[in-house]
Amino acid sequence: MDQPEAFCSSTESRAAAARDLLQAALEDLSQEQLKRFRLKLRDAPLDGRSIPWGRLERADPVDLAMQLTQFYGPEPALDVTRKTLKRADVRDVAARLKEQRLQRLGPSSSALLSVSEYKKKYREHVLRQHAKVKERNARSVKINKRFTKLLIARESATLVDEAPGLAEEEGPERARRSDTHTFNRLFGRDGEGQRPLTVVLQGPAGIGKTMAAKKILYDWAAGKLYHDQVDFAFFLPCRELLERPGTCSLAGLILDQCPHRSAPVRQMLARSERLLFILDGADELLPPPGPSEAAPCTDPFEAADGARVLGGLMSKTLLPNARLLVTARATAPGRLQGLLCSPQCAEVRGFSDKDKKKYFHKFFRDEGMAERAYRFVKENETLFALCFVPFVCWIVCTVLRQQIELGQDLSRTSKTTTSVYLLFIASVLSSAPAADGPQMQGELRKLCRLAREGILRHRVQFAEKDLERLELRGSKVQTLFLSKKELPGVLETEVTYQFMDQSFQEFFAALSYLLEDERDLRAPADSVGALLRGDTELRCHLTLTTRFLFGLLNTERMRDIERHFGGVVSERVKQDVLRWVQEQGQGRPRAAPEGTEETQAPEGTEEPEEEEGELNYPLELLYCLYETQEGAFVHQALRGLPELELERVRFSRMDLVVLSYCIRCCPAGQALRLVSCGLVPAQEKKKKKSLIKRLHGSLGGSSSQATMRKPQPSPLRSLFEAMTDQHCGLNSLTLCRCKLPDSVCQDLSEALREAPALRELGLLHNWLSEAGLRVLSEGLAWPQCRVQKLRVQQPCLQEALQYLISMLRQSPALTTLDLSDCQLSGPMVTYLCAALQHPGCRLQSLSLTSVELSEQSLKELQTVKTAKPGLVITHPALDSPPEPPTGFSSAL
Repeated sequence: MDQPEAFCSSTESRAAAARDLLQAALEDLSQEQLKRFRLKLRDAPLDGRSIPWGRLERADPVDLAMQLTQFYGPEPALDVTRKTLKRADVRDVAARLKEQRLQRLGPSSSALLSVSEYKKKYREHVLRQHAKVKERNARSVKINKRFTKLLIARESATLVDEAPGLAEEEGPERARRSDTHTFNRLFGRDGEGQRPLTVVLQGPAGIGKTMAAKKILYDWAAGKLYHDQVDFAFFLPCRELLERPGTCSLAGLILDQCPHRSAPVRQMLARSERLLFILDGADELLPPPGPSEAAPCTDPFEAADGARVLGGLMSKTLLPNARLLVTARATAPGRLQGLLCSPQCAEVRGFSDKDKKKYFHKFFRDEGMAERAYRFVKENETLFALCFVPFVCWIVCTVLRQQIELGQDLSRTSKTTTSVYLLFIASVLSSAPAADGPQMQGELRKLCRLAREGILRHRVQFAEKDLERLELRGSKVQTLFLSKKELPGVLETEVTYQFMDQSFQEFFAALSYLLEDERDLRAPADSVGALLRGDTELRCHLTLTTRFLFGLLNTERMRDIERHFGGVVSERVKQDVLRWVQEQGQGRPRAAPEGTEETQAPEGTEEPEEEEGELNYPLELLYCLYETQEGAFVHQALRGLPELELERVRFSRMDLVVLSYCIRCCPAGQALRLVSCGLVPAQEKKKKKSLIKRLHGSLGGSSSQATMRKPQPSPLRSLFEAMTDQHCGLNSLTLCRCKLPDSVCQDLSEALREAPALRELGLLHNWLSEAGLRVLSEGLAWPQCRVQKLRVQQPCLQEALQYLISMLRQSPALTTLDLSDCQLSGPMVTYLCAALQHPGCRLQSLSLTSVELSEQSLKELQTVKTAKPGLVITHPALDSPPEPPTGFSSAL
């Protein structure tokens, strides 16, 4: 007889011994006992999971032992078998199995481990499982070496009712780099002392949400995060769970992540407030709204489809006290937050400039190569801005490494997301033998069709039969662009395939519309028109696909497609897309006319919110147009959108690159309104100078002081420079409720001197400073300034208006001035009247609506009207203007 000290030690030998014991016990049963055993096994599932009856009904002892082992694991299967034997009233065999197990394997691990003891074992398991991450090229790297910190801003840094305006925010609301302290703050107490139970990390595709979530899980296992708050943390990839065949329970999903199936799941779930669930890609859970939606789960042991289990966690009907960390794209935040219970949101903003450099040096093992690649990207301003997205940064580094190794010209690297992706695919294809070219072109077309089918049906995983149907299984493109994944099945592992990154699936889906002729499409639902004109929910889901589609319409890109993918790309798709853009201006509310209540709403009034689930219109459309990098196309497209209004947009650096490009290409008569907009704060705080440098600066004389006083460019300089382009047709610019610091006023003033088409300027409730208004007045008085209509509505300006009034004496083009809602003192009105009667003043219309005027001031203005009959002065207490008064009052 084996002694207890001679227990099997290795995992393999223990598993083999467990299988032998299990088979021997089942072979001791009679046919009647075996039948009762199968029935009891079916009727008493373990933790919500049981072997399907179809596999049990006619199983002999050998088959039954194999299924039990595969389903539960070798040692847990012994526990299940012993308990089932007792329920089947075969107690002698159950007792014998217990004794033999004790002799050969020692006590059951499930009997020895408590929850407190299991915590350590589970943490060690997570550290082993997640110590490395797979890159898109399937190379495994240590997570601590690959992870580069990202900028993350909590909800307090997002726009609120009182928009922060175009000035940078104060330090406490800056985005923070994703170190341990920042991750801990995600579940920190709010202003009322409450800890959130649900935190949403949102951001665009490729920004690093999944990597950040995995780093959080790893740091928790290493004891760096949520100390004394979280006992167990589980990573649940939503896309995989939604496509998982059959049903599952939350308890079963937990067991799947444990090192063995003897985990004390019931005890773990009993303290749900000590659990953290990380739901990665929760935006995939958004089903089409309708009555068909199933109710979310309420029982962690209930077997249901993945959507109901995830829905139960998100809605807090399942484990209401558990913590949730949810990652999601920010395409439909309204619908996602509708599924969540009191979420705290945080925005992932990607790499700071400093962290971009760190990433390059981590990617390239050779320091010289890293520095060369980084310097090239840094000099390409637009490409450098794009690299705030980690996945784009990875693609750029991959392409640059190949170009450097092959001695190619780095200038081939382009400056839009689409062109970077296309260049990456071209570089991958170039490694294949030339003789394989025609075959690979055909395979790529099929791969594009697979990608589109998945995107339109919300699928990211594909079975082997999907690849066989399109003759892609075992192909070269499968090896290059698809990654193989094994999912745990009921009794056997299921093999699935998915694109190396979801954004690649979206890129290939967009490419499919240019590679297939309309006559080859199986149904109208597959056409580019169906993609663009789908319902709101579908458009949100296809945001990146649509951007890629626009980017591929660039003439040069279309030539690249023909060269790499074969065939001829039809111009028809381009014309279809152009018509769709021009349709977007139809039925949209136009910008509020002068003097309407919208522009005169009191400060602090709540702004109307966009329709739930609606894209950020028209900024997303401008991103699509930017991707084309074809000025003539953008110019023609914007003819259908004569008025662009961006409201409550928090401009990032890339947002301003996009807006500036589109304004540079806009047609004559274009209007732009920025309402309650803000700027993402500067990413890096400047380092404090050393004491020696500060002393040197203070003692350095006038030249040093002049350098310190040199005005810094404003974040909007690129936009104002675009306005001065000779091809820019911007006719009207309105800045409403945007705090304009002096640097913005300086750059706008310089633009007013050169903008070829600007005729109207509105500055409404912008908290202008006296210095800011003075520098703007200088720009308006410049001989080359073409502004004819000026609206300034700012009650707090008061005496600073002297600079604006003084400008009237020399402004070459200004004919209409609206000072509604401003405050004019008696001396200021006297000064205004003198300026109006100056020979150099060309003003024809002056509006003083809602301005309080004294009797003396009214008399002075009446005198001016008499002296200059061609000047229309509008004020309720003055004589009515020539036109019918109802026309003006109706607009108030």
